[in-house]
Amino acid sequence: MESVEDFRLRARAWIKANLGPVQPWDLDQDCENDEEELVAVARDRRLQRTLFDGGFAGICFPKDYGGLGLTPAHQRAFNEELVGHEFPSRFTVPTFSPCVAVLLEFGTPDQKAKHIPAILKGEEVWVQMLSEPGGGSDVAGATTSAVRDGNEWILNGSKVWTSRAWWADWGLCLARTNWDVPKHQGLTVFLLKLHQPGVEIHRIERLTGESEACQEFMTDVRVPDSLRMGEIDAGWTIGQRWMYHERIGHNSPYVTRPIGLTGKASDLTSPVAIAKRAGRLDDPAAQELIGEARALSIVSHALLRRLAEGAASGQGNVDTSAIGRLFSGLARVRQNTIAFELAGADAAAWTEEEEEETGSQGMDFLMRQVSCIGGGTTEIARNVIAERVLGMPREPSGDKGVPFRDVPRGPKRG
Repeated sequence: MESVEDFRLRARAWIKANLGPVQPWDLDQDCENDEEELVAVARDRRLQRTLFDGGFAGICFPKDYGGLGLTPAHQRAFNEELVGHEFPSRFTVPTFSPCVAVLLEFGTPDQKAKHIPAILKGEEVWVQMLSEPGGGSDVAGATTSAVRDGNEWILNGSKVWTSRAWWADWGLCLARTNWDVPKHQGLTVFLLKLHQPGVEIHRIERLTGESEACQEFMTDVRVPDSLRMGEIDAGWTIGQRWMYHERIGHNSPYVTRPIGLTGKASDLTSPVAIAKRAGRLDDPAAQELIGEARALSIVSHALLRRLAEGAASGQGNVDTSAIGRLFSGLARVRQNTIAFELAGADAAAWTEEEEEETGSQGMDFLMRQVSCIGGGTTEIARNVIAERVLGMPREPSGDKGVPFRDVPRGPKRG
């Protein structure tokens, strides 16, 4: 196996020769319109293919599926050398983490042979189909049904908050295959082609005006049994690992992404720049807020790196990924709040020029709780930490041991 340092030197030379500087849409994936979004998607597909042709796609994936068969240390070295350069940002999450990580762990040899090389070449973008309109954070309470019909399954139901489904290719879909057992025991995972008869995709417009999240309606969608992942009714085993990989997110050893890169709110909107615009650089209170924001950033990066290294080594409790999820969500809320406080009156209204230079702290403040909801809520992360990391007893649940069809759903009707 090539040493990490030799690989690093080879990667450094290739990156400089083949990849341009980092682009704004690598940092912030919100595009002005659908046309611009589709241009960015096509560009990311080409970049992913460039990585594949250059021999740097799937660094930790087995060679049998088009990867390099190297270690997480090799992937980290590549990510460190990638700093300042463009990369296929729309392939990171959720395609590589959690979707491909789950496919690699639980897919059949045929499923992996068909889809992993296609993903590494930029031909397939994947989404995760977990949340449902009436389910909240209770993933195991899925009511999207899958009924077997010979060598096929018929899916009916709806999934929601599926990022990028309107232009993605495939999804991992959790469905109910048995209503006569407790809810965790009657689930099965399917590989679902998004654009096919019976699948209707609707865009969801958010407060910010963007509409990258979608809701899917499935009506008598036929899925061959060959696209079933794992055993029938054993989907919760996959689901637990699926959510583990989701919590790891960008820190997964399967993800190609520059080290230390975060979203627009912390990279393009510097607390120092905000304080400078507000004329508060000499204000001791502002300096304290700037220091707090910087401390949160340092601790967050160090914590996530430690958790990722622990996961890659196979040591420790894998559920400690929930610690990173909880800290990241709360830290982002606080960082957005600090930015809002630093901006003062400027946060109430802003010009396009000011937004281009230092962001819009008012909108970021209004949307701050998104970081505690998307990608698994921080409330669920607290439960995981309490029960699976600290070993605390689980709270009593009225649906434990009850067949799912007998579990009340929705308000009682008199």
